[in-house]
Amino acid sequence: MQRAIGSFTSHGSIVKNAILQHIRLANPLAQTLVRHESSASAARMEEHGFEKTLISDVLKSKGKSADGSWLWCTVEDSVYDAVKSMTQHNVGALVVVKPGEEKSVAGIITERDYLRKIIVQGRSSKSTKVGDIMTEENKLITVTPDTKVLKAMELMTDNRIRHIPVIGEKGMVGMVSIGDVVRAVVSEHREELDRLNAYIQGGY
Repeated sequence: MQRAIGSFTSHGSIVKNAILQHIRLANPLAQTLVRHESSASAARMEEHGFEKTLISDVLKSKGKSADGSWLWCTVEDSVYDAVKSMTQHNVGALVVVKPGEEKSVAGIITERDYLRKIIVQGRSSKSTKVGDIMTEENKLITVTPDTKVLKAMELMTDNRIRHIPVIGEKGMVGMVSIGDVVRAVVSEHREELDRLNAYIQGGY
């Protein structure tokens, strides 16, 4: 999975070059057409280029009511209850907040924390508090709504994490998974391929 995702983290250049090469091979006139297109058309292409999708776009596509968008637990909750919530909502992580402070992020708890710190160590999930095994705030890797999806993917793959909280000016605004980010990148590249084809065919 890490190797597959890694191919997207080179800022789209590999995919973009492959697409352009494919178009040139499919259409021998492509290079001539590109050379003679106006600078205005080129500017429009740049406007629609790769790496434009932001984390805020991903959150909008998920919707506020989507599973995982606003799920959280407190540092005082039992690990058992946290894992039960993950299972019920089919997510792999929960944001951890301080009691009574829903927007104040204290950390994050993931399935990996449960496996490594409860199952492997033979501890009781019902008697262990989330705060005892979570990744604390000072070690938390986060993004903002304005972070580009490719940057978020780079952070997640480099640090081997699958979930990343989104922090806005007023606190927690959501959370995205590696699956959310990959889908956004694939969608962006698919749209870019359509635009490049339209460009070659005179649609710009």
